[in-house]
Amino acid sequence: MKIKKYLVAALAAAFTFSAQADEGMWLLQLMKQQNSIDMMKKQGLKLEADDLYNPNGVSLKDAVGIFGGGCTGEIISPEGLILTNHHCGYASIQQHSSVEHDYLTDGFWAKSRAEELPTPGLKFRFVHRIVDITDLVNAKVKAGEVDEYEAMTNKFLGKLAKEELEKSDLKGKPGIEVRALPFYAGNKYYLFYYKVYSDVRMVAAPPSSVGKFGGETDNWMWPRHTGDFSMFRIYADKNGEPAEYSADNVPLKTPKYLSISLKGLNEGDYAMIMGFPGSTERYLTQSEVRQRMTAVNQAMIDMRTVYLDVLKKYMRQSDKTRIQYANKFAGSSNYWKNSIGMNKAIVDNAVLATKAEQEKRFASFAQGKPEYEGVVEKIDTLVEKMSPSLRRLEYTSEALSGAIEFGCPPALMDKMKEAIETKNDSLLQATKKQLEEVYESIHNKDYDQQVDRAVAKAILPALAKALTPEELPAFYQTIEKEYKGDYNAYVDDLFDTSIMGSRANLDKFLKKPSVKAINRDLATNFSRTKLDKLKEAAAEYNQYAQEIELLHKAYIRGLGEMKQPVPSYPDANFTIRLTYGNVKSYNPKDGVHYKYFTTTDGILEKEDPENPEFVVPAKLKELIQKKDFGRYAMADGTMPVCFLTTNDITGGNSGSPVIDGEGRLIGCAFDGNWESLSGDINFDNNLQRCIALDIRYMLFILDKLGGCGHLIDEMTIVE
Repeated sequence: MKIKKYLVAALAAAFTFSAQADEGMWLLQLMKQQNSIDMMKKQGLKLEADDLYNPNGVSLKDAVGIFGGGCTGEIISPEGLILTNHHCGYASIQQHSSVEHDYLTDGFWAKSRAEELPTPGLKFRFVHRIVDITDLVNAKVKAGEVDEYEAMTNKFLGKLAKEELEKSDLKGKPGIEVRALPFYAGNKYYLFYYKVYSDVRMVAAPPSSVGKFGGETDNWMWPRHTGDFSMFRIYADKNGEPAEYSADNVPLKTPKYLSISLKGLNEGDYAMIMGFPGSTERYLTQSEVRQRMTAVNQAMIDMRTVYLDVLKKYMRQSDKTRIQYANKFAGSSNYWKNSIGMNKAIVDNAVLATKAEQEKRFASFAQGKPEYEGVVEKIDTLVEKMSPSLRRLEYTSEALSGAIEFGCPPALMDKMKEAIETKNDSLLQATKKQLEEVYESIHNKDYDQQVDRAVAKAILPALAKALTPEELPAFYQTIEKEYKGDYNAYVDDLFDTSIMGSRANLDKFLKKPSVKAINRDLATNFSRTKLDKLKEAAAEYNQYAQEIELLHKAYIRGLGEMKQPVPSYPDANFTIRLTYGNVKSYNPKDGVHYKYFTTTDGILEKEDPENPEFVVPAKLKELIQKKDFGRYAMADGTMPVCFLTTNDITGGNSGSPVIDGEGRLIGCAFDGNWESLSGDINFDNNLQRCIALDIRYMLFILDKLGGCGHLIDEMTIVE
């Protein structure tokens, strides 16, 4: 695992050993250098390298961008129309939903531009420019301005990015953001300039019974029948430049958009995906894989099981609560199930044995090369030392920072104490205002204290069972001593009496703030002791960060040299990549064959009116039964829903366009398959599959169910 200071976003970068054409998250800027375009053409690509990425002109890259904070979206019309996944747009759909306008349940279809809904906070980022800054970083290291480890840190790279922007012709241009990142574990560095649009409006979303059909039961599974899509539109000022929301803004005239193919799919057809894969860790040692299973994944499984069980109970009881917690539940459950599947797949797919063989080959390669000899053994020694603290961090963070929303910032209360004791009125007033803001941020429209209270009552004893008494925050001692181990009584007091527990409590405190009230405040003590324990474990963990970073840098460089002349790609770090492969079925186990596509027949086969995950809308059922599919059906009259490719994807690729050999849109990627959930650690060419929404099903739903023919009309569709 590539280690960064804990609680700071980590960026992994690595090589793999397989030369399989389907594996690889390739950097667009290195396609010509690595001759990957030749490999793509052998698979069926009809385009040239400049058609995919052209630093001096328009290319497919300009039709793809970052949707929100963690997904991919593509432009599918000259009017800035975005296609992404339903689960990527889910937070926005939930944001606009209420009991009166339940777009999660009923769907949303804007029948005109005037009906498209502004979505505050939602952004769309295009990659504007990519610059190789490896020589610049190395020169600073050589000159002693920064050491080799510091050069990989966010602090140094953030400062460098700002300096480069100041010298750039893009300085002062609307919407420009810049980010410097390490690749290949710090053996390479690139600077990314993004053009960011902040007026993004919701256009269309099917009901969750379509967009999330199959729910958690079908998540990460095949066969799949989920219409996982939503649509948004980018608005800009009259000059086409990024601008905050204004009624005067107009749809963005995009320089590039994807045309759509209705020609259909056959097994073996070429398929490529351009998007922003989030994170992979494919160079981990055996010890690091075990650490991932026992410290990281197991903590997520154990703590989120408790959290999700509580949410399920309350979401079933109230439509208001269901809407409030829909996005939180979806986000938490997604990687809860992923962690379960990953741990199972690591065992089923013999990943540890594969890593053992990899390390054996590397040891032979490293003989006589001082910079590589003993690197794996040193990494394993450090992993053994840091694993206990990582486990404490993960369990504590999942339970107390991930599940419980309630608390009171101790640093803010310390400022309040200072203001009271020094009688500093300006500081007092400023701190009062900050407390008001914190209260509002907790008690927002998507917060229900009854639910949060129930989560706390379930999660606190669960964490106590997972960790030793010495590993727990000090507030557990309060529970034992003052509440005789009664978690329910402690939690009730925490929520009932704390300053942040209610508007009345806060108003009472602000009217007459006192140090005594702060010292006895349970929420402040809860938050303070929680943070103290997290910081303690993080300090233990981080003391090994510098050494293991540099060992990984050497390890990754050595793996690349060992593979030559076969090109290597860096691990995913949420930067734009291209993967390529083919439409393909697979055999998950003996006697079982999964074909490469599903149809609407499977929707009716799965229908269960008593199970909210498998409800079929009456109108959709009627369309399927009448086979009213219009021009979107296959040649035999059936309606495709989803399909499989061998593309190499991971989280962040959600919403990515699946593109044929002629550069036309054939689908929208949204998931991986259960049997290959160890793929972020070790790619398995036989089992790894990308699950994609067939673009024909999207058009069918948009047209026949949503009645949005006007959106169909603005697209370029090839029959």
